Amino acid sequence: AFLFPPLSVFLTMGVSQALFINILLTLLGWVPGIIHALWLISKKSEKASV
Repeated sequence: AFLFPPLSVFLTMGVSQALFINILLTLLGWVPGIIHALWLISKKSEKASV
């Protein structure tokens, strides 16, 4: 998630709206892309553990 945030979003969510949002955030600034990717990964992990 730290080196290339869109890749981690793609591996977690597949091709989705979240991927395109993450690409945009990464282009605007690397840190927003990382925050978004980590948030999506943690959100997906919470749903899997419930």
